Amino acid sequence: MAWNEPGGGKQNDPWSGGGRGGGGDKGGGKNQGPPDLDEALKKFQDKINRMLGGRGKRGGGGKGSGGGGRRNSFTLPGLLLVVAAAIWAASGFYLVDQSERGVVLRFGKYLETVTPGLHWNPPLIDDVRMVNVTRVRSLTQTQSMLTRDENIVEVEISAQYQVANPRDYVLNVRDPELSIDNSLDSALRHVVGGTEMIDILTSGREILGSSVASRLQSYQEAYGTGIRLQTINIESTSAPEPVIDAFDDVIRAREDRQRTINEAMAYANAIIPEAQGRAQRLIERGQGYRESVVAEAQGAANRFNSLLVEYQQSPELMRERLYLDAVSEVMGRTEKVLLDVDESSPVMYLPLDQLRSGSGSGSRSSEDDSLSDNEVDAELLERIRSQQQNSSSSGTSSGLRREGR
Repeated sequence: MAWNEPGGGKQNDPWSGGGRGGGGDKGGGKNQGPPDLDEALKKFQDKINRMLGGRGKRGGGGKGSGGGGRRNSFTLPGLLLVVAAAIWAASGFYLVDQSERGVVLRFGKYLETVTPGLHWNPPLIDDVRMVNVTRVRSLTQTQSMLTRDENIVEVEISAQYQVANPRDYVLNVRDPELSIDNSLDSALRHVVGGTEMIDILTSGREILGSSVASRLQSYQEAYGTGIRLQTINIESTSAPEPVIDAFDDVIRAREDRQRTINEAMAYANAIIPEAQGRAQRLIERGQGYRESVVAEAQGAANRFNSLLVEYQQSPELMRERLYLDAVSEVMGRTEKVLLDVDESSPVMYLPLDQLRSGSGSGSRSSEDDSLSDNEVDAELLERIRSQQQNSSSSGTSSGLRREGR
């Protein structure tokens, strides 16, 4: 028999409440549809109540017959504590970026400085303050101030800086940005107050920037702000509006003066090396002449000393030799020829050296002329030899006249 067919005693409805909670046959014939959602929700609530120590309904009929149990008063607070602890622990995780450093304070006291990465600190106990240490921060000021010569100038200055020590940046100064702003103003006024106006407007701007940078950095180190100064730029310096045209004229005149000085220096650099080269050449020439004269004099002295030694050994021979050397030197520079011949036998002299030199550039003479020249030379030499033999045999003094003996 099917479960939903009428008749008979016990119903076989699988969704009926029969056999559960004391319903019996009373509820078996009336509940033949699908399960009731309200009943399922009530069952779930009963389970929750029993878990929390409450009293739940039993049975599918009307009256509940369950007995009351003792409620556990610590179950709900414990569950709430567990959930709160989980939320508290999860909220303690944080991530530090690569460009940042985290300054950890525990109950307001410095604990540590954390590096980039994932970290955990107990919430409500530790306070983590992130500081960017790679970003270059900038600050710009435009101030009117008094110079040493009691003039007013307007200076626009900019500063770039980074955080070098995150701990000092967070803890030592309440407002580091305001501190460096005031420090820059103080350093600029101190340096400008000790400089004349014309220097600030013209060539002293670089010195002004370096002086302000060194003073500002010393201020930051004294305050312990943890800031490292990068650069200081003097953007502009100008005079007050009523006299700005006059100062522009002064600046242009200084620029013209400097340009003229540079041109003169360039000309001097081109002329001076050339003059120095000529002077050095003259000096070296003089030194060479001096050395040559000294060497020649030393050579003459050495030659004289050598001749003196030879003269002391054989005076007659040395006098004869010196005489011949002197005569050959003197006669070699003249065109006259002296021949020691007998008066009764005249000799014809031909200037053969001049003839040969004259005929060197043109055509040569004929063979007959050359033979006659050779015959004349041979005859002349033969006469000179015979006369020298006669003079040596007779012992006469008909030789060459010697001068200086």
